[in-house]
Amino acid sequence: MPIKHTDHAVEHKSTVPANANQLVKLFLREYDGTPPGTPAADRRVVLMLHGRSVPVLATYDIGLGDYSWSRVLAHAGYDVFLLDFQGMGLSPRPEMDTPCNANPAQHDRVLPPNLPLTADCAPSYPHQLGNSKSDWDELDRVVEYIKDLHGVQKLDMIGNSAAAYALGPYAIQHPENVRSLMFQAPVFKPDGPDSAPGTEFDAPSPLPLNTPPYPMTLGNKDGLTKAWRNELGPDCAAQQAPGAVDLVWEAIIASDTQGRLWGKPLPNGRTEGLSRQRQTFWWGWNKKTAPLHGTLGGPVPVLIVYGDLDKTVTTLGLSVTELYKAIVGANKLMFKVSCASHQMPWEGRRIILHEMSKQWLKHTKVFGKDQGSFHVDDHDNVTPLPVP
Repeated sequence: MPIKHTDHAVEHKSTVPANANQLVKLFLREYDGTPPGTPAADRRVVLMLHGRSVPVLATYDIGLGDYSWSRVLAHAGYDVFLLDFQGMGLSPRPEMDTPCNANPAQHDRVLPPNLPLTADCAPSYPHQLGNSKSDWDELDRVVEYIKDLHGVQKLDMIGNSAAAYALGPYAIQHPENVRSLMFQAPVFKPDGPDSAPGTEFDAPSPLPLNTPPYPMTLGNKDGLTKAWRNELGPDCAAQQAPGAVDLVWEAIIASDTQGRLWGKPLPNGRTEGLSRQRQTFWWGWNKKTAPLHGTLGGPVPVLIVYGDLDKTVTTLGLSVTELYKAIVGANKLMFKVSCASHQMPWEGRRIILHEMSKQWLKHTKVFGKDQGSFHVDDHDNVTPLPVP
């Protein structure tokens, strides 16, 4: 039986520099799969966060059937919420409706014969858009909104890719609000930017507002196609279904009311669209902060899942295994899944990903394991995975 969704507009006093102190409305979708009559104390709420470049609905609520991870969890009895941070999806996008404010190196995507520019121009807002503090503030506002809405005390949280920059530090700062964390293909740079000297999570001083000097980048369908192709396994025939790129791209553009009008003109009178991606300066998520207070893997259990073909979070100074090692608590699990890339939520292995998340939420175990590092092969056999 279908579970209907409710879209919430969560009022928030913005701390994004581009619209600081303005009252904004954050987009939050809910699939309430909680059985009728369930007491508030027994209600389980899951909050899902997007990564750097793909909005939340395209990540977790795509297409029909088992492509929608959020609906799979709702059908399993959970109340599932999906949040777009400012600058993404259906939340406000300050300074992003102006095409000149895109990365100047990408202006060819909005210049003739593409749309909408007729001549090149310099960014009118020469700053990045958000930062770690604004993300943590928006996340905290939404957590408190959900707690008030349903009378719950703690939320389980699932994050894709760069959502780790928000979820990890937030859980360390607010363990009273977090029941568990699941990182799917988490971004973690062991030597990433620190907080201010002598503090744990305050902004670096001075905060580099002009690095980079533009608030957004532009993604296109060709870029999605190439990035995904780069992580396809030669022996993984079921990894990417026919038409999967089209399905994902249409979902991305559906959440970008302005960007869908930009880019390459099509013969049918439409445009192919461009995805507008916020430029954000993140700090405080590295090998110094992840162990703080023993929170992660202690009072907040952690599950990490990533694909064996994922080059996005395992190169250029990024490391999933270093995140696992930086979590000092014993309540931690890591699974490396065969024939899966950074795009696992849209691939054939999404089925095992969904199953692992359901087991985690129900038991804080996966395949009967409550701690350790493991490999999941093509037949879902689980074997220990040494961590270098």
